[in-house]
Amino acid sequence: MATTYKSFMNNDTATTRTLLHEAIPITGSIPSGTYNHAQIDALGSEPNIKTYSHGMFQSVYDYPYLSSSANHIFDITCGYRSTSVLSGATNTQNAKKINIYNQFASVLVGHDVTGAIEPFKLPSGAQLKDCVFIPFSRLLTKDEIKKGSFTLELGVQKEFSQDTAIFTQRIKLTDTSGSNGYHVDSPTGDYGVLYASTSVGSTVLINGETLGNALTNPAVGLLYYQAGIAVISASVFHSSLSGGILHTNADTSEIRDNCGEHAGFGMTTGSTISATADGVRSRIYDISYNNTTELNSTIYFCRINHNDFNYSANPTYVSASQIRIKTKPSDSPAAYFTTVGLYSVDNELLAVAKLSEPLRKDPTNELTLRVRLDY
Repeated sequence: MATTYKSFMNNDTATTRTLLHEAIPITGSIPSGTYNHAQIDALGSEPNIKTYSHGMFQSVYDYPYLSSSANHIFDITCGYRSTSVLSGATNTQNAKKINIYNQFASVLVGHDVTGAIEPFKLPSGAQLKDCVFIPFSRLLTKDEIKKGSFTLELGVQKEFSQDTAIFTQRIKLTDTSGSNGYHVDSPTGDYGVLYASTSVGSTVLINGETLGNALTNPAVGLLYYQAGIAVISASVFHSSLSGGILHTNADTSEIRDNCGEHAGFGMTTGSTISATADGVRSRIYDISYNNTTELNSTIYFCRINHNDFNYSANPTYVSASQIRIKTKPSDSPAAYFTTVGLYSVDNELLAVAKLSEPLRKDPTNELTLRVRLDY
């Protein structure tokens, strides 16, 4: 226990902030059925996909979710605003789909002056009334998704089949302007706009005029960096005839779900949320982004003057009232440092730092020890 203390002055401390990034690649074989060998398991019954009895969302794991090694990757669900053309009292799970939209909008967008929930909006002012929501696991996103690093590639082949055929036509969603063009008016922090571009196959994008965008790279969603949630417009699953961004050619008009019964995202009107999640999930070719871990540090400069700490409080330092390391009375006292302790204002030990080797201290030298406390 220390018996002598030295207080830090204002110029003895400094603070730093370091952002650590880690690449997170999620291959499409995981959400679209890594463990679904030869399509034996029906959609939604794959061992690494957890479908809940409440039917509000699905969870995707990297291993069978009953395994102790399984890690939760992301959830997937969908919903629409009550004013959407897809909303209808006779629709399957209509109230749940509206509630899901309102829940995400309430948290991510907020409320207006009257207390009403604000809808999701693009910078152009166009509303996103029909959306797929993908909240990513905090295990992967850490403190936030790195701005400008997000990519989501989707298969947009017309007819659905549980194999690679749906990926012969693909579009890519990216937050290309996220690093310097993000927005800060969300209650949850920063968010960027997701833009679509043709990835593989013939030109599948027609325009973004219905969303108020230019003819190329239309805005089709929002990415909330700190919350780790992607909000994707239904327009990526619609042809231009239905107000979407896809060409009405023979290959990509009217994307269908796993039953082939409902055109485009309109399948949500007659399908359950889980069935819609199955259809969207199986079209994910890959997802990649960099996460961010914010490391805050306080650096303490422990300055030891020539006349400081030249003695030790260790009882073995003396023998018969004589300093052990002195061979004659005229020798200078000396001590060897092995540990630095940081104490509170009432002298309670808060943190300990160990030196790699003992340091000699006597009246002929001065030392400055740099101690970094991360949190």
